[in-house]
Order: sequence, then structure tokens, then C-alpha cells
Amino acid sequence: VQLQASGGGLVQAGGSPRLSCAASGSIFSINAMGWYRQTPRKQRELVAGITSSGSTNYADSVKGRFTISRDNAKNTVYLQMNSLKPEDTGVYYCAVGPTIATMGPRFASWGQGTQVTVSS
Repeated sequence: VQLQASGGGLVQAGGSPRLSCAASGSIFSINAMGWYRQTPRKQRELVAGITSSGSTNYADSVKGRFTISRDNAKNTVYLQMNSLKPEDTGVYYCAVGPTIATMGPRFASWGQGTQVTVSS
């Protein structure tokens, strides 16, 4: 499976960018899709995940601000980011897997991710 993430950039605090990630290749194995992020202060962490049936899971730090969605027909997952804070700055990586908990490089390479920089 190949993942192509896009949509990051330099954003002011309070901004609302949307990230996209399209999956291609052996996508029949995909149930869960989602996002991890690598920030300067933390190890890579799960931000949000969504299953093909629409079940979601969010990190506590983004609940109420980020919304994950997906278009199964397009094998694409989105992350709508609202009320961004400087601590949201990091590289956001798309991930897939059989479950949200198991999403990761076993099923598709992290790739380069997309940088999100939040200015205060």
C-alpha cells in the first residue's frame, strides 16, 4: 500500500487546515486509516483513526478540535484541523491497518508525511 499525504503548511494559531491522504496499491487489506504526528517534544503519537464502518478514535489532545473522515470509494482519509495551537506543530503521517490500534508501518510505509507549522 502506498500513501500520499498532503495539505500541511504554515498556519496561524486558530487556523483550520485539512489534511488528505490517498491510499493506493493492495488496498483490500485496509480497514482502518488515520493519522499520527511527530512533534518536537514527543514521540510519534496517534492523532486520529477511522474504520471503514466509520468508528473513530482521537487523541485526548485533539478531541473537539480535529475531525477525521474518509471516502471509502476514493480510499482517502481526511483530517479537518480546527482551532490549531502551536503545540500541534509537527509532521503528520498517514497510516493504515486492520484496526486503529495496529495502524502503522507494517502495512504501509510512513512516507515523508506532511509538515504542519502553527505560528502563534
